[in-house]
Amino acid sequence: MAQPSFDWQPPAEGWREDDLLRLPEDGQRYELVDGSLHVTPPADDDHHELADEIRLALRGAAPPGWRVIREIGLRVPAGNLIPDLTVLRPGAPRGVRWHEPLHVALVVEVESPGSRRHDRFTKPALYAEAGIESYWRIERTDLGPAAHLYQRAKIGHYELVGSVGPADQLRVELPFAVTVVPAAWTA
Repeated sequence: MAQPSFDWQPPAEGWREDDLLRLPEDGQRYELVDGSLHVTPPADDDHHELADEIRLALRGAAPPGWRVIREIGLRVPAGNLIPDLTVLRPGAPRGVRWHEPLHVALVVEVESPGSRRHDRFTKPALYAEAGIESYWRIERTDLGPAAHLYQRAKIGHYELVGSVGPADQLRVELPFAVTVVPAAWTA
């Protein structure tokens, strides 16, 4: 087996945003939390198809000017994250590699076996600390997708607005009016 050609020596001061530019473009998701590098393997095709269906549903409900983007970079106080989906507010700059939280209204994470703990614990805390208004965590179950919808209650914390099972639906108003129907997200 061939050895990787990338020198994986961590920077002496901890990882920084500029270091991410030197990492290989190999399909891994590289994120920074408190100077530590978090590497997530590529997601499977079911993960990507589910994220695509949610993106289409959000785009269909979005008022003019709102954008729903897959896997863009987001700066948070403790580093750099890459949500599965990001809803950008009208007027958010274009052509940006790392968006600022003030331009973000919602982040969506689709759980995979390799990201479950990160999506349930680490990322929501960082998104809330950054001031992002809404967070959706999509759980893949044997019965189909389930959505757990959170709204920022106070700085650094989210509260659960509702959970929507595979056969249920829920109307929410944040970031804009949308009916969440997980059964519609399956191909």
